[in-house]
Amino acid sequence: MTPLLATLDPTTSAIIGQWPALLPPLLSILLAIFTREVHLSLFAGLWLGFALLAGDPFAGLGDALDSLITVLSDAGDAKVVLFSALVGALIALTQHNGGVQGLIDWLSRRSLVTTRTHALTLSFLIGVLVFVESSVTSLVNGSVCRPIFDRLKISREKLAYLCDATAAPICILIPLNAWGAYVNNLLTKEGVAAPLEVFLAAIPLNLYALTTIAFVLFVTVIKQRDFGPMRLAEDRMRTTGALFNEGSTPLVDPTLTSLEAPAGKPRRALNFVLPIATMALMMPVGLFITGKGDLLKGSGSTAVFWAVLAGTALAAILALSQRILTWRETNGTFWKGVGGLVPLAALMILAFALGALAKKLGTGAFVANALAADLPAVLVPAIIFVIGAFIAFATGTSWGTFALLLPLALPLAEATATPLPLALAAVLSGGVFGDHASPISDTTLVASMAAGTDHIDHVKTQLPYALTCAGLALVGFIVLAAAMTP
Repeated sequence: MTPLLATLDPTTSAIIGQWPALLPPLLSILLAIFTREVHLSLFAGLWLGFALLAGDPFAGLGDALDSLITVLSDAGDAKVVLFSALVGALIALTQHNGGVQGLIDWLSRRSLVTTRTHALTLSFLIGVLVFVESSVTSLVNGSVCRPIFDRLKISREKLAYLCDATAAPICILIPLNAWGAYVNNLLTKEGVAAPLEVFLAAIPLNLYALTTIAFVLFVTVIKQRDFGPMRLAEDRMRTTGALFNEGSTPLVDPTLTSLEAPAGKPRRALNFVLPIATMALMMPVGLFITGKGDLLKGSGSTAVFWAVLAGTALAAILALSQRILTWRETNGTFWKGVGGLVPLAALMILAFALGALAKKLGTGAFVANALAADLPAVLVPAIIFVIGAFIAFATGTSWGTFALLLPLALPLAEATATPLPLALAAVLSGGVFGDHASPISDTTLVASMAAGTDHIDHVKTQLPYALTCAGLALVGFIVLAAAMTP
């Protein structure tokens, strides 16, 4: 089998595909955890990586700055960054037009959410039902549940975990959304004859996603047995009512999450439900149009961008048509929302640039080749899962991990007689773990923003839960391989 490093672009740098390629993402992760300055930590990793490539820290600084501009030259990445900022406008408008408060009032009048269990169940159900795209799932979940969780003294760290754990782990199990379309495209490029059939067969084998969903439902929602830093966060909220730890800073501007309809104006649940439903419906429409009639060949980034635009436009139209807001107030709310999410958009640019740098350095290829040599067949799915988890955690991207690891995993599965759906499930599970747990993952950042909590507090409280599910998935892949491999 051809080593994965052979697929990298030739370069004169001696660090490509070697252990120093691990240093930039590791530096970013460690700095983010210990300094809590995520923006600076990501840029520090960028600077180090480009300095290593150039052999000169000053040239590396210039290259690092240029890499941020390069992110926006990629149409897909640019749409995701714009989508991140536009979501701020959607959040602001659905709050200022009375939609969010209207939904909360509707739930309260019917006594549907009066206890901690009710609130946790509501958050879980939103995560399961709004499955069109992971960031959309988190943002809807946070917008609806944040004020309810605050009132019932459930920590924002718990909400961030629920947003995160029901985003990517749910989305990767659905074939007709942005995630399914992306994986199907990758399988087609790798020459898989029946990509949709393989994807469908991999769903019940996607152990990390399934274990995480079961963990959230039974441990977090039903039993409510917290441990580690999450238990401390819950104790703080119950005993003191403090939303944050001392020294913590929410990722989103608090004024963005405190908007309400003007005094004397109606608060209607439909002003929130209709824009969100429009956004959800526009997702498959966008995939259908961009895929020229084939949902699974559509552009996920374009579909999400169109969906958010449609939802935001409808939220503005509802505010104007009901005379809740004037033209000036609507325009001001739009830009206030965009401005409130500029820090998140900046983080996305930094995260994308660091992901591109990791690919250039061959970080994932080094990890894959270091761990995938001379494997017994029974361990192949488990090792693929471990490789994917390391790559995704270090680079902060599940989609990038899928693209990098599938060319290695599929030939490895064929050579060891490992069933193709099982190998695919291991790749997807590893990528979703990293996407869920990494502090430099875009979906982890969005979950922190959606819940209105400190990003590092979110990472620290959810990591023991994610590692628990990863351990169970690892054992499960060994058992499945023993049962399914000849």
